[in-house]
Amino acid sequence: MSRASAPSSSAQPAGEDLSSYAAIGDGRTVALIGLRGQVDWMPVPNLGSLPVFARLLDDDTGGCIELEPVGDYTVTRAYVADTNVLTTTFTTEDGVATVTDALVTGIAGRLPWAELARRIDGVSGTVRFRWHVRPGTALGTASPWIDQTPQGPMIRTGKTAIAVVGEGHGRPKAETDGVAEIAGAFATEKGSRSLLIIVATHDEPLHLPVPANVDIGIDRTIANWEHWSSEFSYDGPWRAAVQRSALALKLLIYSPTGAIAAAATTSLPENPRGDKNWDYRFAWVRDLAYTVHALVRFGLREETHAALSWMLQTIRENGPELHIFYGLDGTVPGGTREYDVDGWRGIGPVVTGNPAQGQLQLGVYGDLIAICRTYVDAGNVLDIGTSRLLAEIADRTCDVWRNEDAGMWELPEHHHYTSSKMGCWQALRDAVHLAEVGQIPGSAARWRVERDRIEDWVAEHCWSEEAGAYVMHPDTTELDASVLLHAPSGFDRGERMSATIDRLTEELGAGHHLYRYSGMQKEEYAFVACGFWRAAALACVGRHEEAVEAMDALVDDANDVGLYAEMIDPVDGSFWGNLPQGLSHLALITAALTIDELTP
Repeated sequence: MSRASAPSSSAQPAGEDLSSYAAIGDGRTVALIGLRGQVDWMPVPNLGSLPVFARLLDDDTGGCIELEPVGDYTVTRAYVADTNVLTTTFTTEDGVATVTDALVTGIAGRLPWAELARRIDGVSGTVRFRWHVRPGTALGTASPWIDQTPQGPMIRTGKTAIAVVGEGHGRPKAETDGVAEIAGAFATEKGSRSLLIIVATHDEPLHLPVPANVDIGIDRTIANWEHWSSEFSYDGPWRAAVQRSALALKLLIYSPTGAIAAAATTSLPENPRGDKNWDYRFAWVRDLAYTVHALVRFGLREETHAALSWMLQTIRENGPELHIFYGLDGTVPGGTREYDVDGWRGIGPVVTGNPAQGQLQLGVYGDLIAICRTYVDAGNVLDIGTSRLLAEIADRTCDVWRNEDAGMWELPEHHHYTSSKMGCWQALRDAVHLAEVGQIPGSAARWRVERDRIEDWVAEHCWSEEAGAYVMHPDTTELDASVLLHAPSGFDRGERMSATIDRLTEELGAGHHLYRYSGMQKEEYAFVACGFWRAAALACVGRHEEAVEAMDALVDDANDVGLYAEMIDPVDGSFWGNLPQGLSHLALITAALTIDELTP
């Protein structure tokens, strides 16, 4: 995590590099804070809601919260150790001040309203700050206005109500001349403390907190995060990066249900052309499987049980078909919607929803049964309904593994994707195991036969002597980095997988990074998770020194606070795609665990 924070000044525009953002959260939503102290992204009330602060995607009317020194300054920042509370230090020619940012949590967990608390402490000299709170149009669906109430001005945008309270933050002024905002200014001195607090609710009354209580709440939030981290039980190599990734994943856990979002944002582009702008604020079965594996290893029992129980209940309620992802509220999302706003750096489109819904992805069967095997192997017991569901899915896998599908990358072209077949093998392998330990009913004999048939089929049809590798699908020499997932899964840890790693590195490699599959070098940037998959696969085939070397380099490519987006430009290190991206952090964790477990 060596990327240095850059000097900053009030002259910097919005839309800076995505690596400049840090994330904070409260179990219900996530805010992204840039190097200028600006909050450019925060959906209210929930992570999946239309964002009332969305300058990240809509520079003109998206809305933001700004708090920065007047004039030029430099900035450094870091999370408070073992927390998702951010501290930013601003240095001007006249003084130094620190800002502590938290989405405050309550005594018994998340608050029933959103409470963004910004505590400004004077360190030395004098620092003059200015601030404003300017909600946006929720991607063009609402028009903010000032509502003068007996308790002072509030801003309403649609059904969302927003108020600003504080202490030592200057005399707030409500502006209505074309823009609905509340703004103010103040100065710090050595030993001074100011509070700027933004509270919000949606379609419900608005609580106005007492600033002194919020000050206590910031410390309580820090303590809550520290207590959570104290349960973290990994002490292997790259511990700091692994723990930061675990904290990033915790931000993506939607506490009202236990669902785990794939990312905290929508529509951040995967390339400058903007033809790949997706909404990832949904719960993918695949990502949840990887997350449960990590959480079990870390001893985090509550999140493991909540995520698994939510997923199984959601699948049963929306069955009988297994969907590849679900809404954070347990529904099946339908369709996409495009909004008439510019997008990050003018790169549209801006959308909600994801067109992958409804695709056939055979690998999801392996993901789901793998979650349950991980849970059982940790000493837990499945309920009757889940046992029957898994047996039914195993039987279905026996019937459908011969079909073409959209593959892991959610492609429009259906093929017999190699990684999908390997996922079906994993599903039946784990189903047999669960049957053998008495956790699911069904015909384990049939599952064994079909498991072995899949293995033989892949060996015959998906290995190419011409390519010297497992190929993306039969009858091609194109390569696919998702095959690397099936070194850790146990499908192949031998010579063929080792050769495939070399061919992938040769054709899709960019230093220690990898592109997703053949041809993507011309369409997008390197996929962060693929580099970590390569590191884990290297360990699985016994190439430990190479795995460690790759891991060291990849860990160093995080931003200054240890976060990753979906993609990275191998040339300049810039971030692309949604962030924080759960799959990137999951891949880091899995690679670290795998390398540690297989260390000679």
